[in-house]
Amino acid sequence: MDLDIFVSAHSGEWERLETLLRRGRRLTGEEADELVRLYQRTTTHLSLLQSGAPDPALVGRLTHLVARARSVVAGTRTAGWRDAARFFTAGFPAAVYRSRRWWIPTALLSIAVAALVGWWIAAHPEVRAAIAAPAELREMTRPGGQYETYYSSHPAASFAAQVWTNNAQAAAVCLVLGVFLGVPVLWVLLLNMLNLGVGIGLMASAGRLDVFLGLVIPHGLLELTAVFVAAGTGLRLGWTVVDPGPRTRRAALAEEGRSALGMAVGLAAVLFVSGLIEGFVTPSGLPTWARISIGVLAELLFLAYVWTAGGRAAARGETGDVEAADRGDQLPGVA
Repeated sequence: MDLDIFVSAHSGEWERLETLLRRGRRLTGEEADELVRLYQRTTTHLSLLQSGAPDPALVGRLTHLVARARSVVAGTRTAGWRDAARFFTAGFPAAVYRSRRWWIPTALLSIAVAALVGWWIAAHPEVRAAIAAPAELREMTRPGGQYETYYSSHPAASFAAQVWTNNAQAAAVCLVLGVFLGVPVLWVLLLNMLNLGVGIGLMASAGRLDVFLGLVIPHGLLELTAVFVAAGTGLRLGWTVVDPGPRTRRAALAEEGRSALGMAVGLAAVLFVSGLIEGFVTPSGLPTWARISIGVLAELLFLAYVWTAGGRAAARGETGDVEAADRGDQLPGVA
């Protein structure tokens, strides 16, 4: 691209756009149409400059001009309660629902891995001996041992906050770093399933698997579901790098990335609920059946929320992406 020729050919349009933006009065209908047309053309010019002849000064000027024009054409809007309500009633559940073909298989395979690790540890004394000394294993698995006192070793409120922070960070890693072909996601899943499998295997070998499950299930159902949703979404984002489908790779990654980052907010709320259960219900004096019932109820409510609100929103075309007015402009194909 010859930059001088390009500037000479289009500088008149840019100056005219600046003139229209400086008008203090209302534009006439003809002027408004002209402003929209010049805004679209200048957006295309900016794209061509960025890809073909990146002159910092000119790119900066046109970037500022396009931003000013967009605020006039699209209007300005501040986020409010309406946006939050739309997100939790449509955007978030639709995003979870749309990614179900990723996170449900992820959940099933992960649980199978944890169960296999648990069986391997429970059935092989030499594996348990490699984990810790016999005295340490007895201390961990005995009545009143480390596995039982873990959930009541700290004040409930601070423990719930700590659990929520740790789980939210793990979910965020899956969502954000999934773009690296899903490799960090698989690592996070492996660590979580190994940790669960070790607990299952050690407590099963001590004949106390029922106690362990009674401690894990109340909060673990919702907590692991949130982690699996994050992992499945991260893997989907990683696969988008390989196969963006009919969209351009850039457009596909932008759409799926915005949806994944939005899902991080929704999953933080889900993990907050599971953290409250883990901090206040799991270590409580309630009977095991009551604690498990609370966990099962929380899990069923979440799944019903995803399949009803999310399914309906997805059928309407909701993807979990931000509203069209808040997305980047779709550039015209010709200058």
